[in-house]
Amino acid sequence: MPTLSIHFDPAVLAHLIKAGGDDTVHVTLSLGGGDRIGTPAAPVVPHGPLADLMKAGLLAEGTVLAFHQRRAGRQGRAVVTSDGQLIVDGQAAVFPSPSKAAEAITGNVINGWTLWQLPDGRTLDDLRRDLDQGRHGG
Repeated sequence: MPTLSIHFDPAVLAHLIKAGGDDTVHVTLSLGGGDRIGTPAAPVVPHGPLADLMKAGLLAEGTVLAFHQRRAGRQGRAVVTSDGQLIVDGQAAVFPSPSKAAEAITGNVINGWTLWQLPDGRTLDDLRRDLDQGRHGG
């Protein structure tokens, strides 16, 4: 059986997040590459601040990032898109950087690199340091 690969445009995911519990969302699937069967869609290339982490294999599409600020009573959740952006729960927009995504939740200018955490507890800043050490043989 062939492998089925489905890629959603970030705008589609943002629309799904914005939809209410009683809303019906219709999604139409079509073959990539126009009307020609068997022509794969062009691969999505990550860009922006998270691109280097993704290209190095340190951060993957679909990774769930989260933060919890106990004193401020705030928490957030975001998912990494294939092109290196962030879809934040409760937000219609797709965010190009960790800091912009964090600002959308907190309402403050904030360093998203140190705020967002992977499921294992590491921050995006930890990943960035790992990448930098790898480049410099450290």
